[in-house]
Amino acid sequence: MNLSRTRFLIVCLVATTSILGIGCSKPTTLPDTGELSMNWQRLANTPLGIPESLEIWEGEEENAPLRAWLVRADLSSSEIDVGVFSSKDDDGRQSAMQFAKETGACVIVNGGYFKVRDDFYSHIGLLVSDAEIISHATPGIFEDDLRYPVTRAAIGFSSTDEAKIGWVSSRSDSVLIWNAPVPNIPGTPAEIPDLNSASLWDVDGAIAGGPALLKSGKTRITVDEEVFFGTTIPDVHPRTAAGIDEEGNLLLMIVDGRQRNSRGVTLTELSDLMKAVGAVDAINLDGGGSSTLVVGNTLLNRPTGGTFQREIVSAIGITCR
Repeated sequence: MNLSRTRFLIVCLVATTSILGIGCSKPTTLPDTGELSMNWQRLANTPLGIPESLEIWEGEEENAPLRAWLVRADLSSSEIDVGVFSSKDDDGRQSAMQFAKETGACVIVNGGYFKVRDDFYSHIGLLVSDAEIISHATPGIFEDDLRYPVTRAAIGFSSTDEAKIGWVSSRSDSVLIWNAPVPNIPGTPAEIPDLNSASLWDVDGAIAGGPALLKSGKTRITVDEEVFFGTTIPDVHPRTAAGIDEEGNLLLMIVDGRQRNSRGVTLTELSDLMKAVGAVDAINLDGGGSSTLVVGNTLLNRPTGGTFQREIVSAIGITCR
């Protein structure tokens, strides 16, 4: 598979961990990329109880230190259920392994961004679990004394396990979804979105991350529109992504990074990787040290280069019946 490689250059100050923009008024530039050639092998020794409708793949790049894992789930199968989970620990966080053991899920990947205040960890942006809004969508972000209204990308699942990706907002107990983001430009906030142009999203579980990577089979990396400009998010990092292919299968990808045998990928490379495995819609989720894949209570990847698992606030899980 021929995929793309990039080095991202920001010609302004950037934050090292914050997802808020700081002092960058020019549109974000994502340069053209080179080539990646990822070889994927389906794992034959997956744990007992993993049905055929749930495929686990491991990939390595031929010419660069890069390792990745892919989960392909047939959501139409009666053998599996997909859900979004929120930590119930007192401090709002727990490891992916804890999520797997507490929920009984046979697959867990980390979910969305989070913040900490007074030793409590809370989700950033939309989080819906068991049809309950745990965290509302981010309505806006202040940058250089300007308020940008935002609709950030999210993936969600209906009560019948149908997956969908779009840009979201929330009001009271309702979730709204658009087919395109609010058109923010660095230094020029967009108008507040017209709620009449959105669709009411009847969703059982949903999780926001961002930015989007693919829409309708085309590269659509909405860094500026979702107000991620001026951050290091487009750079080379460990990654977690979620996508949907033409058949409605769920695709979950983890890419290790910051390691000798796996450097991580840019947003452009991540978009290319997801497209190469068949995704037509895809979204970037929380990455870095949070990127974790647990299958059958076994940690498959190596977050931050070892077996230590950063505690997270949310997760996407697949339960095997």
